[in-house]
Amino acid sequence: MSNLYLLHKPFQVLSQFSDREGRQTLAHYIDVKDVYPAGRLDYDSEGLLLLSDDGELIHRISHPRHKQPKTYWAQVEGQISDSALKALRQGITLKDGATQPAKARRIEPPTTAPRQPAIDPKRHPSTSWLELTISEGRNRQVRRMTAHVGFPTLRLIRTAIGPWRLDDLAPGEWRKETLHAPKPSTTPTRRRTRPGAQRKKPL
Repeated sequence: MSNLYLLHKPFQVLSQFSDREGRQTLAHYIDVKDVYPAGRLDYDSEGLLLLSDDGELIHRISHPRHKQPKTYWAQVEGQISDSALKALRQGITLKDGATQPAKARRIEPPTTAPRQPAIDPKRHPSTSWLELTISEGRNRQVRRMTAHVGFPTLRLIRTAIGPWRLDDLAPGEWRKETLHAPKPSTTPTRRRTRPGAQRKKPL
């Protein structure tokens, strides 16, 4: 039996539990001992981050060999074109090599909590959203992919990793699932971040 914690990591929070520079970390949002992230999510990205107290499970989720698909909502500069979406679906060549074909589609602006700080509409008067699913884990891959096709990412939210989804978790909230086998439980136990943890100052 393993415990898996699904956290909605807020914007500008490190995917670790301490920081010498005083930036916000996971310790400000999840108060469970002896858990570690299964992979990472960039400081300036938001959304689903998985944590566990089981090293084997962490390895199974995060190791590139297992190729867990990851789904993102990306708000990009400008109105993304059909040709850009087609290029993302076919795979593009970045400095570190060709990407695998991705699932990419245009979506309506999702119902999600506002980002703080918000994107400045004067600097970015025209934006659009796409949903992108990749099965690789290169550094800042989604941002590099959208920039390569001419639509830089302004906001990035990860909504799913393999079978696990963000669902209705608000930024800073988390829920626990108990796994009795490699597949996630169908009856997760939901918990919310302690109010005190939300108000805790950065280390």
